[in-house]
Amino acid sequence: MVRKIGIIGMGNVGSTLAHGLIAEGVADHYVLIDPKVEKVRADQIDFQDAMANHSIFAKLTINDYSALADADVVVSALGNISLQHNAGEDRFAEFALMQEQVPQVAASLKDSGFSGVLVVISNPVDAVSALYQALTDFPRERVIGTGTLLDTARMKRVVSERLGVNPKSVSGYNLGEHGNSQFTAWSQVSVKGQPISDFFSEDELEEMSFASMKGGHTVFYGKGYTSYGIATTAIRIVKAILSDAEEELVISSFQEAFGTYVGYPALVGRSGKVGHVQLNLTEDEEVKLQASANLIKERVEAALSKI
Repeated sequence: MVRKIGIIGMGNVGSTLAHGLIAEGVADHYVLIDPKVEKVRADQIDFQDAMANHSIFAKLTINDYSALADADVVVSALGNISLQHNAGEDRFAEFALMQEQVPQVAASLKDSGFSGVLVVISNPVDAVSALYQALTDFPRERVIGTGTLLDTARMKRVVSERLGVNPKSVSGYNLGEHGNSQFTAWSQVSVKGQPISDFFSEDELEEMSFASMKGGHTVFYGKGYTSYGIATTAIRIVKAILSDAEEELVISSFQEAFGTYVGYPALVGRSGKVGHVQLNLTEDEEVKLQASANLIKERVEAALSKI
């Protein structure tokens, strides 16, 4: 069976994502879409030039929404990273742009007959995921976002650097908005099976939570964009979908308890979100999660009232 993936938006993230997927041989056919025709055509040629030196082969189609009809996964990588250079370092800075672009893409996706899983990278990812779901009327489980999976990886990096261990030895989650209202659920974090509280004070934990939340801006100010971390995050989600892994990942998905999309663990498989995970959070963490969800819900409702 041919595995097909669509990527909408071939900027720094979209092109890095495409390269990673192709290099790993994740799919057999890629549909690359971007309004900058010369850029996406150049990417197509560049990837085709690489094929002779790859151990795999993949077909490439550009700017053809009809080719998404039988795609397994479509990734939305729309965005304008320069908007992240704002006083509040707020990912909602891109939301006005998304309110212009998402309705057009959503309509094109519906018209194409696409019936796979839509994975959203575009910021602010929780709100944009909600926007896509409302405008396409796709089943909620089939519209998911990268959520705080990348923030969680950043938290693991910060902890591992402090302790001098492999980040894969750190388990736990960052939850809530992929943005300034997120938090590290330290009650869920452990290192080689030991609670994180065995290693750090409350002040140190707060400092590391802030560092993981601001990790993306550190990268952004260093090179002008982010790419590898988020592309790898999306690749992990796409592979879980294609392999029907039912893997626990802290994605952005619709949470009935909050009535909105928010970063929280879920099982990811062939149909997108295929199962729920229930965490035993502290009272303070529950309050933080509710506040983060409320912020997302309010912004989405305001946006939809104008569309």
